[in-house]
Amino acid sequence: MAIGKRDWLFIGIVAAVIAIFVLISGPEKTKRVPKNPDHQRFHDMIKAGKTKKEVDPHCAECHDGVKITFPADHPAKPGAGPMRCLFCHKISK
Repeated sequence: MAIGKRDWLFIGIVAAVIAIFVLISGPEKTKRVPKNPDHQRFHDMIKAGKTKKEVDPHCAECHDGVKITFPADHPAKPGAGPMRCLFCHKISK
């Protein structure tokens, strides 16, 4: 079976889409949740089967904008609604 003109066009489009995805993907920009004594309980909760949504509220105990402040370019701020820290910040399972 020969590859026709339409097949080459399809292959070209798929290759272009893949190339665009590769070009726009870059290094991970958000920080990971550190593996240190302060954050170990979060890692343990995730390993125990809790969801990220269940673990998120515990972040505000320290990351409340007062004890630990947020950088000026941080997209979410305390008091602006529920914080979803683990939506962006990766935690290992």
